[in-house]
Amino acid sequence: MPEAISPGMPLTIGDLAERTGLAVSAIRFYETKGLVTPARNSGGQRRYLRSDIRRLSFVLIAQQLGFAIEDIRAALATLPAGRTPTQKDWERISRNFRSQLDERIARMTRLRDYLDGCIGCGCLSLKKCALVNPADGLKRYGAGPRSVLGDKLAR
Repeated sequence: MPEAISPGMPLTIGDLAERTGLAVSAIRFYETKGLVTPARNSGGQRRYLRSDIRRLSFVLIAQQLGFAIEDIRAALATLPAGRTPTQKDWERISRNFRSQLDERIARMTRLRDYLDGCIGCGCLSLKKCALVNPADGLKRYGAGPRSVLGDKLAR
């Protein structure tokens, strides 16, 4: 039976791997990216805070939502070092990510709604197609399906 870990006791990398479900190599990778910063004991072994369980859990969730490691690192850098982040600390990060998530959700909803009617029919009719772009008015926003991406044609 595994040894119980007391609340104030630092975690070994093996303990952290067991608690997060991550491989030790993944934890080391995240360390190189600045997502966790372990202390070292007198023998040079890594020692993690219990709050690193939450930090790495956040990393896994944010990656599944499509956030880049650099964005995740920047968010985690705003958390206090050396103490467990509070609910307010996590709420601040959540507010910063919320607007990006809302935009992604809106973009995916537009894509879902256009997909059946436009791409699915194959007609590409300039009169019917939801991606209609008269006089190439959306060109200023760049190439691609600009209305699906959220750009509005100036009227």
